[in-house]
Amino acid sequence: MDHPLIDLINARIAAAEARGEFDNLPGAGRPLPPCDDPENAVLHRLLRDNGAVPEAVALTRDLARLRETLRDTSCRSRRAEILREIALLDTKLDLARRRP
Repeated sequence: MDHPLIDLINARIAAAEARGEFDNLPGAGRPLPPCDDPENAVLHRLLRDNGAVPEAVALTRDLARLRETLRDTSCRSRRAEILREIALLDTKLDLARRRP
């Protein structure tokens, strides 16, 4: 079943074409860039452009930050707290790496 607004969308595209709004666009006449996953290309581009990273990468960065904090911390209670956080993140990272 078509989208309920498909006729309106097509009419607006046709009107824009008639007015020449698609003429002289940047990249016109050049081939589209190669795409391994065309169904999710827009989603991947939006995620990349907004700085999204896979969970395992984010957890690895958090672990590095915590380990650096641990090196610079002399308070025993704070060090114990950081070690607990590191253990938790290590577990989350292991789980994230096992997911497909």
